[in-house]
Amino acid sequence: MTSVALPKTILKQFWGYDSFRPLQAEIIEAVLDGKDTLALLPTGGGKSICFQVPTLCKDGICIVISPLIALMKDQVANLRSKNIKAEAIYSGISKSNIDRILDNCKFGDIKFLYVSPERLKTDLALTRISQMNVSLIAVDEAHCISQWGYDFRPSYLEIAALREIFPQVPILALTATATEKVVADIQEKLEFKQHNLMQKSFQRNNLWYVVVHEENKRKKLLEILQKIPGSGIVYTRSRKKTVEIAKVLRHYKITADFYHAGLTNEQRSKKQEDWISDRTRIIVSTNAFGMGIDKPNVRIVVHMDLPDSIEAYFQEAGRAGRDEEQSYAALLYNDEDRIKLERNFENSYPPTEDIRRVYRALGNYYQLAIGSGMGRSFDFHLQEFVNRFNFEPLPTYNALKILETDGYISISESVSILAKVKVKVSKDVLYDFLLKNKKYEIIIKAILRVYQGAFEFPVNVDEMKLAKFMKMDKKILAQRFEELHKFNIIYYTPAKNKPQLTYLLPRENADDLVLDFKRLKFLKERYRENINAIIRYAEEETCRQIQLLNYFGEEVERCGTCDICRSIRVEGMTSEEGLRLKNKIKRMLLKESLSNKEVVESFHTKTRAKIVNLLTYLIDEGFIKTDNDNLTWADEKK
Repeated sequence: MTSVALPKTILKQFWGYDSFRPLQAEIIEAVLDGKDTLALLPTGGGKSICFQVPTLCKDGICIVISPLIALMKDQVANLRSKNIKAEAIYSGISKSNIDRILDNCKFGDIKFLYVSPERLKTDLALTRISQMNVSLIAVDEAHCISQWGYDFRPSYLEIAALREIFPQVPILALTATATEKVVADIQEKLEFKQHNLMQKSFQRNNLWYVVVHEENKRKKLLEILQKIPGSGIVYTRSRKKTVEIAKVLRHYKITADFYHAGLTNEQRSKKQEDWISDRTRIIVSTNAFGMGIDKPNVRIVVHMDLPDSIEAYFQEAGRAGRDEEQSYAALLYNDEDRIKLERNFENSYPPTEDIRRVYRALGNYYQLAIGSGMGRSFDFHLQEFVNRFNFEPLPTYNALKILETDGYISISESVSILAKVKVKVSKDVLYDFLLKNKKYEIIIKAILRVYQGAFEFPVNVDEMKLAKFMKMDKKILAQRFEELHKFNIIYYTPAKNKPQLTYLLPRENADDLVLDFKRLKFLKERYRENINAIIRYAEEETCRQIQLLNYFGEEVERCGTCDICRSIRVEGMTSEEGLRLKNKIKRMLLKESLSNKEVVESFHTKTRAKIVNLLTYLIDEGFIKTDNDNLTWADEKK
C-alpha cells in the first residue's frame, strides 16, 4: 500500500474483483482528488468499497462514523480477514481498551478506525484523533445527520467537529436513501466546500413491487411463499410475531427462523449464518435484521406491517434481488395497519412531565449523583427498567428517544463484549494454588497458552472458543472463572451482551431539563408526513415504482410489473379477466401492428364489447401506441 497505488490494483489485491460496480469508480476518483462527496447508492450498491479502496490507495487512516455497532464489528472483522488493520470504538468498551486502540491508530499502521458519533462528543477522542494522520472521513448512514432524514440522530451533528480539526481532509458521506431536502441538508451540516452529489438511480427493474390488501395476512403469506421459491425475509414490527410467524411457517414445512434485537449475539450470529448459507430459507424479523448483510439471491421480501416511512420500506424491500434476478417486494396491508400507525403516532410524543419522570428514574436506577455520569455507559434492558418503576413500555421508550434526540443520553443496540481475565498473583503463588486445587489447572494453563500477557494486563477471552478448546461446557467455564475471581487468583469480568445506555451530559435535576420544544414540534410534523406518505403508497392506485421514485425526486415511467401496472380496471371486467385479455392482445401486437378493427374482430362476438373498452384503457394508460389506425405494443415489459 503506497500513496500511488491504483484503485483497481487495490480492488483486485484485497477483494479479488476485476472491476467496480456502477458509480463506485467515479466516487473513489472524487475522493482521491480530495473532493467532499455525497454518495447516494441503493441498498446493496457497495458503499463500503467507496471509502475502503481510496484509503488503501494512500498513506494515513480513515475515520469511519457509523451508528450501528453490529455493522462496525462486521466490517472490522471483514477487513481483518483480508489482513487489513482496523479497529472500532463503541459504547461498553473499557477506557483502557479505548486508550490502547487510540494509541495503535496514532503510532501503528491501523488503516480504519470505526467510531460511533457519540464518541465525538468527548474531548479525549477528538484530541487523540487530531494527532492521527487522517486521510479520509467517511460518514455512513449520513441521512442521520439531517432533521429531514427518517432516522435523525443529534449525535451526528458532532461530526462537524472533525471538519474543524481536519479542514483539508475530504469527507465521504454515504447513504442508501435521501430525499432532495436530505441531500441538501447533509452537505450543509457536513460543511462541504462544494456540493458534490453522486447518485445511482433508485430504479430496480428486476424488483416487482406488490401491495396486497388482505385481512388474513398469515394465510396470504403462506400462499406467497409457496408460490415464490427461494430465500426470503419477512418483516414484522413485533418481536412476539417473529416467533409466532416462524412457527407457523415451519408447521407448513417451510424452513424458517426468527430474529430480533432481544437475542444474544451468539443466537443472532447463528441464525444469520444459517440464513445466509441457505440452511434456513425464510428469516422472520423486526427491522433489526438486514443492515450490512450481503446476500444477493433474496427472492422475496414481505412486510407484514406498515413501516414508519417510505425510506425505511425502500431500504428493507431493496434487500431483495441484489443479483439483478427477478424478485418481489410484497406489502400486506389492511385498515388495521393505518389505525396502528396512527396510534403509534399519538404515543410517540409523551407529555413533558412523563419525560422528566423517566429521566429522574434513570438517575435513580444507576444511582448517579447530580452532576456525575457524563460519558459513562451502562447495561440497559427496557423491560427490567419499566418493571422496576411500574412504567408503561411504549411511552417510556418514546420518552427515552426524546431524551436521546435532545442529546442527554444515547441508547445503542445490543453489544457483545468479551470476558476479560488477568492473573493477579505471582507465578509462585499460582503454582502453590494449583497444587491444592487441581480442577482449575486446565483452565489456567489454557489461558496462559492461548492468550498472551494475562499476567500483565486483562486479556479478552472468547469463552465459547476457549470452552471448545478445553472440551468443557461454557457455563462450567464461566463458573470456574467466578470461583477463581473470589479466591483472588484472577481478575474476571463476565462477557456482556446487552444494549448500552450512555450519559452524554452530566445527570441533571429532572426539573431543570431543557427540552427543545421547537425541534419536537418539527419532528412530530415530519413523522406525520412520513406516515401519511407510506399510507398513500399502500392505498393509491398509481404505479408503485413511480410512487417510490417520485418520493426521492426521480422521474420514471410506469414499471409495468407492479400490482397496479399488472391490474386491469375496466368496467364490467374483473382484474383477472382483464389481465388475461390484455396478455392476449399484447402477444398479437408484439408480432405485428394491427388496426383497432382487426384486434376487436379476432375475439368472439360475445367478448368484443369488452375488448373495445379494454383497448381504450390500454391506449389511455400508454400500453398501446397508435399511429393513424395502427396499434403497436408500447413496451415489451408492460
